[in-house]
Amino acid sequence: MYDLTIMPRNNYFQFKQFRIIQEQSAMKVGVDGVLLGAWADVSGAKRILDIGAGTGLIALMMAQRNPDAQIDALEIEPEAFREAVFNAEQSPWNARILIELCSFQEFAEKSVQKYDLIVSNPPYFTNGHKAPLENRAIARHSDSLPLSVLISGAIGLLNETGKIALVLPVDGLPQLTQLADSNNLHISRICHVKPNPQKPVFRILAELAKSECIFQEETLMIEFEKHHDYTPEYKELTKDFYLKF
Repeated sequence: MYDLTIMPRNNYFQFKQFRIIQEQSAMKVGVDGVLLGAWADVSGAKRILDIGAGTGLIALMMAQRNPDAQIDALEIEPEAFREAVFNAEQSPWNARILIELCSFQEFAEKSVQKYDLIVSNPPYFTNGHKAPLENRAIARHSDSLPLSVLISGAIGLLNETGKIALVLPVDGLPQLTQLADSNNLHISRICHVKPNPQKPVFRILAELAKSECIFQEETLMIEFEKHHDYTPEYKELTKDFYLKF
């Protein structure tokens, strides 16, 4: 099975403008997070919420891409939270990133803050065996944050012109479409992600909005036939982050 979701498990991952320490966090730096962090529309956003911060990767990408935004991030797993805080503190944008140790459900219930953009690389395994380590199970399995709970909770935290950006496995699109309809949201953008020409779409990047909008759809292929022979589109999307580009 072709899998681009996990990158080499070093204790750190170096990007052009920041470093991610990932010694304790259950979920290491992966293509899913980089895709979402590079693809989400941050233009005009003054307040951004990252649900499930992990190592802090997406929050840091948001801060790099939008110099005017305050980024709040949530993480439920203590070891990941500590690393995310450390990574944010060591970055050039530490004054604009606030990471909180709590569940999204707790945060949504108590918060009065409204956001222009909510981003999440949510846990999406819904069946099969859970990871043996509890912290990895929390990070990977949707028991901790079902998509339906994420969507319904996010609505109350959005400004009227706010948007939600997610990365999901391709088989999550029907559920996302149903949840958008039942919550009076509009899918404004979809990007179908293919690993290479021989493999089918394996991820979707999705943007949802409260207000009606023109729907945009695209396909992104990561590599050509040869492994590590990246497409110009993937290089363009991620060039501000990866050292190799």
